[in-house]
Amino acid sequence: MAVIHQTTLKPTKLELLTDWLPTRPWYRGGPDAPVLEKSGGFRLDDPEGEVGIEFMVATDTSAPERTAYLAPLTYRGAPLEGAEHALVGTMEHGVLGRRWVYDGCHDPVLVAELLALIEGRAQAMAQSISDTPDHEVTRSYGGSPLDLAGFTPEPADDRDGTRLAVPRGAVLHVHRVLTPVAENPPLPPRDALGHVATGWPGAEGTRLRAVFMTLRAS
Repeated sequence: MAVIHQTTLKPTKLELLTDWLPTRPWYRGGPDAPVLEKSGGFRLDDPEGEVGIEFMVATDTSAPERTAYLAPLTYRGAPLEGAEHALVGTMEHGVLGRRWVYDGCHDPVLVAELLALIEGRAQAMAQSISDTPDHEVTRSYGGSPLDLAGFTPEPADDRDGTRLAVPRGAVLHVHRVLTPVAENPPLPPRDALGHVATGWPGAEGTRLRAVFMTLRAS
């Protein structure tokens, strides 16, 4: 299981995201830079123990109507070949040294573990505590086992988020702008093959919840 180091990061994750988010087609802010706070999220473990995998909720507090963004991120000790376009930035980790930070939807390790989570073969882990499952994360899957042999992710961003074709004719939709719902736990759309959902802290002590990813037949 991944070890969470309590150390310094230069620049911080939020500083990297402040520059990167406005470049995305699903970004809802104006011309000014967002004012971000880390609101929550969860992690997944890389079976090989090489790649850090995090699903971070970053909330833009620059407007009265706060906007929560989902940033799937991977952290690597060396560049990911062929993924220059997906690089969010680099940072210096106080324990691990230089880390290359990627938009995880382009990283095959994150995509494989996310699909394993949806299928029930992987466990969501706490974002900031080592070796601790996150039991608030819920998931479902109603399809056949997914065969990822030779699979290379080719995600596409649009105004509504990120879509990624996966084996067996399914499409994974990563909801980059999170829409809170009243249900606890959040329920997937009726036509969904699978989903992932969880919650995060909102303003004034509230708890917000949403579906983070939806898997549908194409």
